[in-house]
Amino acid sequence: MWKLRSVFSLFAVVLLCSTAALVDAQGSTGRSRWQTLSGSAPLVIARGGFSGIFPDSSSAAYQIAVQTGAANLHLWCNVQLTSDGAGICFPDIRLENGSVIDIVYPNRSNTYTVNGVSMRGWFPSDFTLDELTPVTLKQRIFSRAPYFDATSSQILTVDEVVSIAQPSGLWLNVPYDAFYSQHNLSMRSFVIAASRRVIVNYISSPEVGFLNSLVSRFGTGVTKLVFQFLRPDDVEPTTNQTYGSLLSNLTRIRSFARGIIVPKYYIWPVTSNIYLQNYTSLVLDAHRAGLEVFASDFANDGTIPYDFGYDPVAEYLSYVDNGIFSVDGVLSDFPLTPSETIDCFSHMGRNETVQANLLVISNEGASGLYPGCTDSAYEKAVSDGVDVLDCTVQMTSDGIPFCLGSINLRDRTNVAQSNFSSLTTNNPDLNITDGIFAYSLTWSQIQSLRPAIYNPYSNYTLYRNPRARNDGNLMQLSDFLEFANNASSVSGVLISIENAAYLAANQGLGVTDAVLEALADAGYNNQTAKRIMITSSDSAVLSRFNSSSDYELLYVLGEDVSDIMNSTILEMKNFANSVVISKESVFPTDSLFVTGETNVVPKLQAFNLTVYVQYFRNEFVSQPWDFFSDPYFEINMHATYMGINGVMTDYPATAAKYKRSRCLGYRVLPVYMTAVQPGGLIQLMANTSLPPAEAPYAVFSDNDVASPPLPPVTVRPPPPSTGGNGTTAPGPSGRNGQPTLVASSILSSILLLLTALVLA
Repeated sequence: MWKLRSVFSLFAVVLLCSTAALVDAQGSTGRSRWQTLSGSAPLVIARGGFSGIFPDSSSAAYQIAVQTGAANLHLWCNVQLTSDGAGICFPDIRLENGSVIDIVYPNRSNTYTVNGVSMRGWFPSDFTLDELTPVTLKQRIFSRAPYFDATSSQILTVDEVVSIAQPSGLWLNVPYDAFYSQHNLSMRSFVIAASRRVIVNYISSPEVGFLNSLVSRFGTGVTKLVFQFLRPDDVEPTTNQTYGSLLSNLTRIRSFARGIIVPKYYIWPVTSNIYLQNYTSLVLDAHRAGLEVFASDFANDGTIPYDFGYDPVAEYLSYVDNGIFSVDGVLSDFPLTPSETIDCFSHMGRNETVQANLLVISNEGASGLYPGCTDSAYEKAVSDGVDVLDCTVQMTSDGIPFCLGSINLRDRTNVAQSNFSSLTTNNPDLNITDGIFAYSLTWSQIQSLRPAIYNPYSNYTLYRNPRARNDGNLMQLSDFLEFANNASSVSGVLISIENAAYLAANQGLGVTDAVLEALADAGYNNQTAKRIMITSSDSAVLSRFNSSSDYELLYVLGEDVSDIMNSTILEMKNFANSVVISKESVFPTDSLFVTGETNVVPKLQAFNLTVYVQYFRNEFVSQPWDFFSDPYFEINMHATYMGINGVMTDYPATAAKYKRSRCLGYRVLPVYMTAVQPGGLIQLMANTSLPPAEAPYAVFSDNDVASPPLPPVTVRPPPPSTGGNGTTAPGPSGRNGQPTLVASSILSSILLLLTALVLA
């Protein structure tokens, strides 16, 4: 079989891994802290290697898992047998589920009964090892990137996995011993022979009979036998009992195994609507019976209960560091994440030392968990450790500034299901169709609406915290400023202003004046405790605030850029001292793969401009594959590799936790906290598999910065009569310097009525 020596050397170039030995998770956190059976740190078991990115059980998957994982990482090999008795690592008993065998041998499928179920496919027992040589592996989960399928990644034997990856631990899983016995192939003979050639740390199987046959050989010693539980209603083939019933007699299991491996929901059950239930007593009961417990089915791109806010580290912590029990290991498709969880984020207190100089700025509060810009979102952001609270200012028709992430109420409220749905209109000036706009309703009318959680990835069927979809209350800017001022842990506020020119010229609403007045009324101009940040993509807005040295002015680059001209930066310094750029302007992507890096951040910082990057989110589709579907790794790449000054995030808890990562304080950073070469994954793809090239991002130039001065606030005419149905909002009330046309009209009507009465 092929040894892949050339690709191994390329991996060494691609990954900028530390040459020093990894910091052992056990040594970094202390033996007494772990509630595992042994008291040692939980194991990280890489299922098929790094199978979340690369084809399962491929050389690439195994090598990357070892290079990026914890010191105690074990490689998981799902053992299948060929017709000549060779043991191969493959995730499924049907070879077409993970390889191109159906293309190489289109006429050699077969039908067999496997554990009482009739299956048709290409089975390992029908092929010799030599016959499998031309068969390459492919990504078996369709939601994952297929671009590594064309690499020459052949099916590996157990011995080849050890030779190529050189893991610190090897875990052999034997799921179909009964099937292979029916085909006169002995899995028992194979694993015993393999254990003489290589060190096998764990052997697991969902078949009681197979493990019983190994007790005399592996009952004691370095190799541990582990019983694998399948779904509770599935039937174990050698006892004809369900796995649910077998779980009730842990003492019996201890007679032939030293541990159990269970799907994670055995420990933390999940409701049908994907919320956690109370944990079970399984881990505690198993430990009392002398059994180690390993939890399976972890994947960053899999189903994570809403309770964790799409944060995979938070999910792992609930299994290894909940103060009551700890599993003895986790089985993951993304082994980097449990590695960093155990070593960097376990046993952390709220007052853990800050290790990274990174400002955490909320995006509409904790909008990943609650409707944005509500009291609930802001309270959660504060409790999660945010540094700066943000408010994107919108204006009501009666001139009241309030916080909402979009001028279109349809994006953030239930207005489309309200009595105001008839106000739907198009606004070509704002490039919005079918909108219902904040400036069309009074504050009183907006208060009658319910806020709605924003789901930026609904097209991937990824929804945010449905239980809280309409929680919280919207806040006026004045209430937001008071709330932030009273939050002692918050270091500042960020006020975002967009569409100021349109509101002034077309709606008679002066948003910049309203913000200045609110800041003054709240006492922010007479204090130094809180920093005041004003952000806009309109240079004219920032120029309006430029006279005050107390404000940090952030200019937003409203597009993804590949570079920025020096003259443009000098122009920006006339009205701003900080810049907000997109993640793609730091690491450009193509089909969710990083293509390289730009010099935008270092160039801006060379001109003494602070650089913030938006928006960081936990949903795995928001991260390029190069960052391993891990929000912490993504933040680390921007902070450690590129040196940005702050992040704007929907999930402040994740960024705040990252800042306190224990690993960032190590003298030698572990690999999972070390940057990778931007664009490295694309280099590993075959030319025929490269994603189609996208158009390059633009260079930001002087013309992009140029902006006319803000127009004066025009007099807004009163709205037309609606016949008393209450769906059309009244005009401005005169607050914040706005005209009082509606009030004047009402007074005139009253005077005419009184005159008529007197004359009568």
